[in-house]
Amino acid sequence: MTAEGGARKIVLVRHGRTVWNDEGRFQGATDMPLDAVGIAQAARAAELVAALRPTAIVSSPLQRAADTAQAIAEVTGLTVTRDPDLIERNGGAWEGLTAHEIRTRYPSEHAIWQPPGGETCEEVAARFSAALDRALERIPDGGLLVVVSHGAAIRIGMLHWLGFPEELWNRRADRSAAWNLPRVAWRSSRRPGWLRLGRAVLSRSVGLSNGSWSVLEEGPKGWRLIEHNVTPDPAPVLSNARPSTASSPLNPPR
Repeated sequence: MTAEGGARKIVLVRHGRTVWNDEGRFQGATDMPLDAVGIAQAARAAELVAALRPTAIVSSPLQRAADTAQAIAEVTGLTVTRDPDLIERNGGAWEGLTAHEIRTRYPSEHAIWQPPGGETCEEVAARFSAALDRALERIPDGGLLVVVSHGAAIRIGMLHWLGFPEELWNRRADRSAAWNLPRVAWRSSRRPGWLRLGRAVLSRSVGLSNGSWSVLEEGPKGWRLIEHNVTPDPAPVLSNARPSTASSPLNPPR
């Protein structure tokens, strides 16, 4: 970053809703289209994200993310680049199952939130971070990169990329409305592995609602998370996030 060119930013957008999101099913890498609500969410997000004047758009190739990215592209006139490393966490045997079905059929795996035959958090974190680094190579000073992906992939990948400890990657999702985290986390370009944590991060969910986004900004000390779960209209977080220990119909994994 240069003072003349201004700070680079990354806007991480989660796709609009699908039928499986609405039904509370673990979606994972299954290629589901947007439902009617999801199409409307994508259109609304496109209007607001386009107002930020993005430089480039990169997206997961899964249909729900690709269609959300295309909605942004149609408003901005940009072309979408697809990167398979941005797809959702593979849920293995859990894909298509509800929270109750996962708890009942796979109690031991559910306890550690590791789907049989699915990806580990470490695998998702590594590929997502690599995709971010590749995409940033073509973003100039003052540029804004839009990344359209998925709930769990964004959460795990973003927190790993910023340097958050692994125990925070699978924080449970909740139904909180949008909230901001100014000056909470730094990914230092000078001191790898160094970051600044805020209490808000440790005490709040890091889930993303459908059609919502987070904003990262580059500064003199590295990258920081400046906004999280920016939601055009307050909506529940429906993600493949680890649920709370207590079972609740308000907190299913999506």
